[in-house]
Amino acid sequence: MTLAFLLTSLVIVATPGTGALYTIAAGLTRGTRASVLAAFACTLGTVPHLVAAVTGLAALLHASGVAFALLKYAGVAYLLYMAWATWQDRGALTVDDDATADRRSFWSVLGAGITLNLLNPKLTIFFFAFLPQFVPAGGGAVPAMLGLSAVFMAMTFVVFAAYGVFAAAVRDHVLRRPRVVAGMRKVFAVTFAALAGRLAVESR
Repeated sequence: MTLAFLLTSLVIVATPGTGALYTIAAGLTRGTRASVLAAFACTLGTVPHLVAAVTGLAALLHASGVAFALLKYAGVAYLLYMAWATWQDRGALTVDDDATADRRSFWSVLGAGITLNLLNPKLTIFFFAFLPQFVPAGGGAVPAMLGLSAVFMAMTFVVFAAYGVFAAAVRDHVLRRPRVVAGMRKVFAVTFAALAGRLAVESR
């Protein structure tokens, strides 16, 4: 494992994107536990991309424009749904302290976080094209890929959780201002829509 891999991975993880935005939103709307859960869910959502890279499915996705487009537009559709649900104050990012809602929110936060990264084709390309550059030549390619992936996923969880915990720390100050909450919800909704637009125009 090289310093170049660690620094590059940290830059990729720390750069705000869909997962980081979702974790911050979860921290602001539901608190520390939800933000950590969101970070875990987003990290868990990278596992299928790792499996695809190790088994060779990523090569098929990279080579097939149709397969890439299908996954990409599924991700676009889900991001637009997240934008609509957030704007309407529904779904996993709804501000609600009711105990029953908390039980529902566990599954909604978990499901939404996993789905956001599951439907991100760029993660498959990342595992397929980026990680192999740091795999030493010779035998043991699969164990090396798994090791590098584990480090990347650990960094993802730690950085996302840090974003979320910080957001949760200022949550009470935000929630005391209804206009700020309403504005914040609209900002997140517009940002999800913008991320959907950016994903829609991306190519392999």
